[in-house]
Amino acid sequence: MVDKLHITSCLTIGIFTFGFILFIMRAVIQRVKNASCTVDNQITGQIQKGLMILLGVEEADTTEDLKWLGQKFINLRIFEDEQGLMNKSIQDIDGNILLISQFTLFAQTKKGNRPSFIRAAKPDKAKPMYEEMALLLSQLLQKEVQLGIFGADMKIDLLNDGPVTIVMDTKDKDNF
Repeated sequence: MVDKLHITSCLTIGIFTFGFILFIMRAVIQRVKNASCTVDNQITGQIQKGLMILLGVEEADTTEDLKWLGQKFINLRIFEDEQGLMNKSIQDIDGNILLISQFTLFAQTKKGNRPSFIRAAKPDKAKPMYEEMALLLSQLLQKEVQLGIFGADMKIDLLNDGPVTIVMDTKDKDNF
């Protein structure tokens, strides 16, 4: 049995689910024909065919979460093969990645009309994780990953391909 004080502290730092605290890293992956990020009228990242990934980090996320998610991004077969089936990965098509930090993926909207972002990691935790993900993806893809600017007001321009949009959470890693 979990005591009341423990439940209260769990709720302030994560999701309380049947006695367990669940922390997740979250991403939205979009298959794109092209995508770019602009900050202060300057393009910071731009790709042709590939993936535009929005990445959200929670305070308790680990390098293990990051590595698992990075591998999923690289191996996710959402590009069409010669028969029109989603059977190819970003590596198979020699595609590119635009990675954007996105704390609003953790918006809580249950109460009221103004979202709360209490679950999102603070910048001193999220920025190094974002940078580590960019480095990991560059190493796995063996090419430079294009980036937004962490914490900046970014303008994202993209042309969806499909559209194919997938939401991934590291909580899913326990189901594989």
